[in-house]
Amino acid sequence: MKSDKFVEDLRAKSAVELNDALVAAKKELFNLRFQNATNQLDNTARIREVRRNIARIQTVIAEKAKA
Repeated sequence: MKSDKFVEDLRAKSAVELNDALVAAKKELFNLRFQNATNQLDNTARIREVRRNIARIQTVIAEKAKA
């Protein structure tokens, strides 16, 4: 699946790269929410996808911190 490949890629990254990816995903989520509020967003499902990606990134960060 697509998410499995995404998680595999995340696990291969370092802690600094994961934090950068998290910041980028949060910025993207902010922009999507802004577009949604101004009725400029066509694909509203993208908000849900980005939120789940943020959760995946945070999970991998927690796994690395625990290990």
